[in-house]
Amino acid sequence: MELAEIAENVTALRASIARAVVGQEQAVELLLVTLLADGHALLEGMPGTAKTLLARTFAGSLGLGFQRVQFTPDLMPGDVIGTNLFDFQSNTFRLTRGPVFTDVLLADEINRTPPKTQAALLQAMQERCVTIDGTTHPLGDGFFVVATQNPIEQEGTYPLPEAQLDRFLVKIRIGYPTREQELELARRHGHRAGLPDIQALGIRPLVDLDWLRAARAAVAGLRLADEIVAYVVDVVRATREHEALAAGASPRAIVMLCVASRALAALRGRDYVLPDDVQELAPPVLAHRVVLSPGAEIEGTTADGVLAEVLRAVAVPR
Repeated sequence: MELAEIAENVTALRASIARAVVGQEQAVELLLVTLLADGHALLEGMPGTAKTLLARTFAGSLGLGFQRVQFTPDLMPGDVIGTNLFDFQSNTFRLTRGPVFTDVLLADEINRTPPKTQAALLQAMQERCVTIDGTTHPLGDGFFVVATQNPIEQEGTYPLPEAQLDRFLVKIRIGYPTREQELELARRHGHRAGLPDIQALGIRPLVDLDWLRAARAAVAGLRLADEIVAYVVDVVRATREHEALAAGASPRAIVMLCVASRALAALRGRDYVLPDDVQELAPPVLAHRVVLSPGAEIEGTTADGVLAEVLRAVAVPR
């Protein structure tokens, strides 16, 4: 697939999503990066910032299957991956597939369910298959998880451990829109209380799974110059030496940052990666993969702030 075709379809996808979601351009771009990089995304934002609408509109524009799971403290692994139920008519067990058997899965408020259920989903994300009663069932090529969590109301929640956060390619922070965007939001959606009907807004499938496979293959073939590879490695290694971090990013972070940088370059119609791509993606790819030291947390230091210092300190290739 030619990069021009990817860029053309991405432009159409952005315009389609903008019919329902006002603003959040950076979040949309990071979701597209994650999709082309064959990863998963974690959205974090205050309630009412269109996280669910964004995921639903994203799936509708892609023409892929969509399922949503509202995570609760009583949700069991079988509620996510499925289970074998006994059929008395045929006198056999019959597989009842869970919502994980889809293309785009919205895991709403993933931090509200116990670790056992979180682990069932995260295993599916990592291995792209699920095991039910000893039988392995593969998930489709389009399997893509968009999980959400709120930064408030932490009582009674089960925060994802750092090792499990590592399953997400990016962590996307969803902020409040600007005043102008909220004015447009009120004009466009101020006549209904429920979630907007995306079909009524003209959201139609623009690409299919075959296009996605071809686009991912094109992204994987993008050139990554030796000096860019060295830059990625140096940035990640520098996180392990920063005094404000108790733990830096892992070797897997190097791979994730390379893959994401290739995808961002493809979105912008380039067949090569620039240092600017690496710098732009370092916070969403690395921030959830580092651990602040207790002293840094007390002082109010953030992972994004530390990464900004790292990027300023590491020499940029010319």
